[in-house]
Amino acid sequence: MYQVTDELKNNGFSINLVSDIIERNNFSRKFNTLEYFVIYLVTQDLDITVENKPYHISGGNSVFIGPQKNVEFGNALGKEIYAIAFSKEFFDKTSKDSIYLNSNIFFNSKSHIFVAPYFGNTDYNKIILIERLKRFSAIDEKNIYFSAAHNAIESLILDAHLHIDHKNDPTDHLESVSLVNRFTVILQRDYKTEKKVSYYASELRVSSRKLTEMTEFVYRKSAKQMIIEKVIFECEKAIKFSSKTLSEIAFDLGFKDEGNFTNFVKKHSGKKPSDMRELVS
Repeated sequence: MYQVTDELKNNGFSINLVSDIIERNNFSRKFNTLEYFVIYLVTQDLDITVENKPYHISGGNSVFIGPQKNVEFGNALGKEIYAIAFSKEFFDKTSKDSIYLNSNIFFNSKSHIFVAPYFGNTDYNKIILIERLKRFSAIDEKNIYFSAAHNAIESLILDAHLHIDHKNDPTDHLESVSLVNRFTVILQRDYKTEKKVSYYASELRVSSRKLTEMTEFVYRKSAKQMIIEKVIFECEKAIKFSSKTLSEIAFDLGFKDEGNFTNFVKKHSGKKPSDMRELVS
């Protein structure tokens, strides 16, 4: 959602009329959700295309769309349709929040969107949700506004949960989130010396397959991918901001030699360490 990106970067949250967003986007109806989660409050019938698939949404529904989705609006101009956008960092404060974000509401294998009736009528939502948030946004204490916004999002997600097909939704959410959170803590501690899934699975007392199943459920990434992303992030950071030689960095990060380090960085980033260093020098 290109024209509200600055607001989202500053606050991690925004609420806007879709018609205003389209107008600010030079009347283009095409957007991408980028890394954000979006909830649309559809007060009037709406035609929307997500990932090239058309949907007709009846008024009185909330539409939940996850990150990295291409969205195109049909008949949204002149209608009172609100877009609530927020980042993972803004909403994900507890294990419970992680469960909500990683459920079928935002990551539905059967559809690019999740549609659920919202509680109350349009006037009710304008007063209780929209106007309430506007009043909170006007006060000086931003933390109170952010807390109100978090509560509003949580209420909408809870309402949507009533319409999930729980028979096909995993039941071990808390177990998965708890284990993956522990995995990320151990990874932060040991990534320099341990780069195999089997090590972390052993530390957590689960099989490598079980750990991967849980990381894929929570983050949509394999455990191996998470390890690689963590190591390559630390490699790039050290290359760009450390004054140490590449050989010293390779040793610090647990690689056998500079050649092994260079091959790893090139394989997973597409660039040689020496080329990265030249770009920032």
